[in-house]
Parts: sequence; C-alpha cells; structure tokens
Amino acid sequence: MSRPIAVDAEALAPQPDGLPQDARRLAIFSLAIGVGMASLDTAIANVALPAIATQLQTTPASSVWIINVYHLAMIATLLPFAALGEIICYRRVLLFGLFVFTLASLACAIAWSLPSLVVARLFQGIGAAAVMGVNTAMLKAIYPKHMLGRGYGTNALVVAVAFAIGPTMSSLILSVASWPWLFAINVPLGLVAFFLGRKVLPATHRATHKFDALTALYNVAAFSLLILLLGDAAHKAEAKTLLLELIGAVIFFALLLHRQADHKAPMLPIDLLRRPMFSLSVLTSVCTFAAQGLAFVALPFYFFTTLGRSPVETGFLMTPWAVMVAIMAPIAGRLSDHYSPGALGGIGLALLASGLLALVLLPDAPSTLNISWRMAICGVGFGFFQAPNLKGFMGSAPAERAGSASGMVATSRLVGQATGTALVAYCFMLSSDNGTTLALWTAVAFAATASIASFARVVAVLPSSAR
Repeated sequence: MSRPIAVDAEALAPQPDGLPQDARRLAIFSLAIGVGMASLDTAIANVALPAIATQLQTTPASSVWIINVYHLAMIATLLPFAALGEIICYRRVLLFGLFVFTLASLACAIAWSLPSLVVARLFQGIGAAAVMGVNTAMLKAIYPKHMLGRGYGTNALVVAVAFAIGPTMSSLILSVASWPWLFAINVPLGLVAFFLGRKVLPATHRATHKFDALTALYNVAAFSLLILLLGDAAHKAEAKTLLLELIGAVIFFALLLHRQADHKAPMLPIDLLRRPMFSLSVLTSVCTFAAQGLAFVALPFYFFTTLGRSPVETGFLMTPWAVMVAIMAPIAGRLSDHYSPGALGGIGLALLASGLLALVLLPDAPSTLNISWRMAICGVGFGFFQAPNLKGFMGSAPAERAGSASGMVATSRLVGQATGTALVAYCFMLSSDNGTTLALWTAVAFAATASIASFARVVAVLPSSAR
C-alpha cells in the first residue's frame, strides 16, 4: 500500500529517502510539465518564424531575435538562479520560474508587435532558466538515493523528447491554428504545474551564505556576450564587432572569477570543475549537445530544401530520434543505478556518432525508411547518454552544491546547443551547397569527442593505485 501523500510542501522537511510514492509521482508530474515546456520552447518557435515575421510586418533577420533572446535569457541567468536555489530553497525558485514562464507565455500569445513579442520571450527565457537551473537538484529531494538514476532517466526523457519533437509539434499546431497558439498552449499547462507544485514539491535545505547580486550581474554579462560572439562569428560579422564582444566577454569572465575567488560556493562553480569527473561530464555534455544542435538545425534544411519534403513531413522525419530517446532514456536511467555512468554514456555516444556518420553517407535520393533507421540509431545513442551523464554530474558534486551542479547541467546543454547552431550557420556560409554535409561531419566529430570524454570518466573515478 502506498504511503499517504504529502499535501503541505512548506512543512515537508527534506528526507534522505525522498518523498512518499504518491507525492513523488505528483511532484515528478509537476516538474516534468515545467521542464518540458522550457525545453519545448527552445525549438518550437523556429518553424513559425516566417509566419510570425509576416503577421508582425518585420524582416526575417529581425524575427530571429524571437529565438535568440530566449536562448540569451536562459543561458545568462541559469547559474544565478541555481545559486539562489541553494540559498532560498530550490522549490521557491522553481515555482517562481513556473509563474514567470506561464505569464510570459500569455504575453507572447497576445503580442501585437515584434518588440512586445521579444520582451515577452525575454521573460519567458528567464522563467525557463529558473526552472531548468534547479530541476536536477530538486530530483535529489524527490527520489530516494537508490532510485536517482530512474529519476534522471525520466528527466532526460522529458528534456530530450521535448526538444526533439519541437519542430513536429510546431508543424502540427500551425497546420490547424495560428502562431499565437504555440505560446498559448503553455498557459493551462503552466497553471497546472504551478498549483500542483505548490502542494507537493518538497522544501530543501538552505545554504548559509548570501546571494551576491554583483557576481550574478557579471555572470549575465559574460555569458550574454559569449553567446552573441558565437552567433556573430558564425554569420561573419565585422571584425570590430567580434573583437568588442570578445574583449567584453573576457573582461566580465575575469571580473566574475575575481569576485568569487574566495567564495565557498562560487556561482560559476570553478571548485567543482577541478573535480575530474565533473569537468569531464561538462565536456561530454557540451560536445554532445553541440552534435545534437548541428544535426537538428542542419537536417531540416536537407529534408526540406534538398529532398523537397513538406514542413510536416520534415517534422515527422525527425520523429524516430525522439521516439528512440523516449524508449532508451528510462532504460539507461535504471542501468545507471548499477553501472558506470561514464561507460554507459560512452557507449551511447559511440552509437550517436555512428548514426550521424550513417546520415552523412545517405544515398542521393534516400527513402523514408533509409532516413528513419539512421535517425533511430541517433536516438538510441542519445537516449542512452543523458541519464548516465546526469548521474555523473550530480554524483560528482557534494550534496550542498547540488544547485551549482544542476545549473551547470543546463548551462552546458544550452552552450552546446548554441555552439552547434552557430556552427551550422558557419557551415552554410562556407558552402551553400554542401553546408548540411559539413555540419553533419562536424556533428560526428563532436559526438566522437564526447564518447572519448565519457569513457575517460571510468578512469577518473578509479583510485590512483588502480590507474
């Protein structure tokens, strides 16, 4: 018989054995909605950009800010929200994020001009950062220790599938409704997640140190300039612009590192990056999501432009990747409770590299089946990587630094995706005819590097006498 459900999360103290079973299920449901919405909105607006630009009477180049401002807001504020969660409780930051994201989604749906939509997307990105910055840390309070791998598997499933099905869902919504519904659909879901989360999400221990607003400001400026630099470099912006962005990023990163040098829990967790398992997990994550970003931006161009498939067909051709992630992520999560995360992740990423290589070697006029089995291999590999990687991330950080580790999980993912997206643009700048092939070869290289980095974690956890 299940234990009684907890209904007052404010009074619920953190428990080493996690939440009672019924409460755990509801907490995961609330968390999954929030994480799913934040991940989905990373990609869902891409397909709708032409329609949005036409209705709002703006240029395609200007409409790109609808995408860019969301990414910028997320990446720039993830670590500050993760640090804040350690201090005031992950639950409060998560609920704040759900509230802001839901309200901003409504603002996106009723936006009347490009500036109003961009501002709404900015706040939507801030809300998403609050959710994504602490969601992995929250799992440690929800699940008992022996089931954490299962929890990470569920989280990986939601993130990967939401990101993967973004283009497909966007195409389906646009086939029956106008673009504001892409954002309006978040409102009822966000309200359910928020009010359910208030009931069942547990309180967590609070750190004793104070939040440093100036450090947070340095962090926002440093990461914003870094992402702007990546995007502008990919589009071959003027050397003067790139130089100013590079100098600005270096200055603010230097100020950030100097400001937090003596802090026992630095916002940019340099102390955790000194741990081989943690730094290798960061490298694995950045390279893997760069590979995914390269594939997910380049392949739709290939399907739509080269093969002449419709937008809906293009979305469905991406679906085997998402389906196999959905199948493999929970399996990998359970295995990571018993086997080395480094080895499991390395195997998955080797499969991902193999699937991407198979896509590079597609025949000139491939059938749907020819494309689908290659996409499925990529999905199997990617699904086998995520949960073990989360286990490696969170297991290599002390319990009191779970917020910082959670923030780096999301930051490394988004930096990787932004890098991949920027490299696709650069590949098309180098060759408009062979841009997709160049991008996929680059994705193969990133996936292979990530596999090597993941296998290196097996050695990193061995005692020095056994190496």
